[in-house]
Amino acid sequence: MEQMTSDVSLWASIPFLLMLLSIAVMPFIHRHWWEKNYPFVSFFLGLLMVLLYFFLFKGYDRLVKTGLEYFSFIVLIGSLFVVAGGILIRIKGATTPWMNAVVLLVGAVISNVIGTTGASVLLIRPFLRLNKARFSGYLVVFFIFIVSNVGGALTPIGDPPLFLGYLVGVPFFWLLGRVWHIWLLVVLVLVAIFLFFDFRNRRGLDEPAFEEGRGVRFMGWYNLLFLLAILVAVFLDTPWRELLMLAAAAGSYISTPRAIHADNAFDFHPIKEVALLFLGIFATMMPTLDYLESHASSLGLSAPGTYYWATGSLSAFLDNAPTYLAFLSAAMGFTGSDVAGMLHSSPLLIVAISLGAVFFGAANYIGNGPNFIVRSIVSRPSLVT
Repeated sequence: MEQMTSDVSLWASIPFLLMLLSIAVMPFIHRHWWEKNYPFVSFFLGLLMVLLYFFLFKGYDRLVKTGLEYFSFIVLIGSLFVVAGGILIRIKGATTPWMNAVVLLVGAVISNVIGTTGASVLLIRPFLRLNKARFSGYLVVFFIFIVSNVGGALTPIGDPPLFLGYLVGVPFFWLLGRVWHIWLLVVLVLVAIFLFFDFRNRRGLDEPAFEEGRGVRFMGWYNLLFLLAILVAVFLDTPWRELLMLAAAAGSYISTPRAIHADNAFDFHPIKEVALLFLGIFATMMPTLDYLESHASSLGLSAPGTYYWATGSLSAFLDNAPTYLAFLSAAMGFTGSDVAGMLHSSPLLIVAISLGAVFFGAANYIGNGPNFIVRSIVSRPSLVT
């Protein structure tokens, strides 16, 4: 496979560019048409690339590898989406910048336990309700920065690229001990910048915006057991890992009262959109990733800094999960070591690739699966008006 796909030319990335342009431009040109036809666009461009790899490039191994990566990716974020959607949080009290900052900080921490997907689904609705009287776009932007991306930089369950790294040999707690101080600094800086905007936005709103009193109402607590099952599943081998995750999602959905799903405005549209769009993204980006893997040396990828910025730059426009794997493969080619060898000989390269993928995934909706989910939930007028 490596020999066959190493000769893939960049012209084969045209379907991927069309996919990116469609996602970025079509909602503004003809939103109704895009919402109705994006599954067909994604399927057509993805199928075109699959046929090219099967008949022209003979990249059978690449097709199987990409298919398995997509399956693991969508099962993880899908199961977290369903289970977190069965938990209802209502926060009573005045809407204050400090309260918002607490929500974002809590989200950053729990993202490493229940994933950026789980934390985003769990907190975005109460965060929107808390700020219903003064909703502004920057609230969503910082939520995506902190909860949906940067917060999940410590563990494999935190963000999809780190999960894929765990599957290829990076130990579960390896990154935590090496980047926690970087994570803390970036999260605190982002929260500080958020507070600057939030205090400015709150001028003239001193009275409580919602119910009298203070407190947090938590319903659907038993879904924490299903979240625990997903966390346990991470340590299993495929296919048991995916089967347990799917079983946890099914158990959560069946056992959650309809009233909780109704209050959460829960349905499968956000995860359906992610699954269909990322099906096309994973398929069409194969030639781009193959080119990166086979031209690492000619692109000047050697120092940790270059890997950080290269991984980050591409993660801002490609999905950060396969981009992480592409640059990890490039680093293995550069060092002549597998993941186990790099953990000892070149640990900073793995750290740079990991942080680049997680941090820069916030730059674009395409960058990370949870970004799409948050965007889809926020687009519901009932939650922000």
